[in-house]
Amino acid sequence: MNIQNVPIATTAMLIRKPVSEVFEAFVNPAITAKFWFTKGSGRLQVGKQIRWDWEMYNISVQVSVKAIEDNKRILIEWGAVGEKPTTVEWVFTSRSDNTTFVSVTNSGFSGDGDEIVSQALDSTGGFALVLAGAKAYLEHNISLNLIADRFPDRP
Repeated sequence: MNIQNVPIATTAMLIRKPVSEVFEAFVNPAITAKFWFTKGSGRLQVGKQIRWDWEMYNISVQVSVKAIEDNKRILIEWGAVGEKPTTVEWVFTSRSDNTTFVSVTNSGFSGDGDEIVSQALDSTGGFALVLAGAKAYLEHNISLNLIADRFPDRP
């Protein structure tokens, strides 16, 4: 199989909260840790290097914050140490009914065609879980443990 267009990961979700609350949940690691990673080394700020940890999997990634537009957009590069980073962009669209539509795009995967397709599929599924977890937490104050429960037998 020959890939003509490099795949990217995309997903989106409506969250029934104002854009300021939803945006804050993604830049503030104390909130993000309720639905995604277990620990973040700091708040997302342009030019800052952050570390995100998933302690249950003994995995961490380095995050380089490239752009932030308050209540509108976050752009990062991220990856595990020694791996080529990919780019992730969140776009937050405020709606007239005081809800927020969040879209996530992850691009820049590397490797052969099969590896790129696998990475894009894994990322799409992962970010869909992140948005579902954010929705449950922000709308209902429920931590679903979606990320931890995705691979329950992984050491």
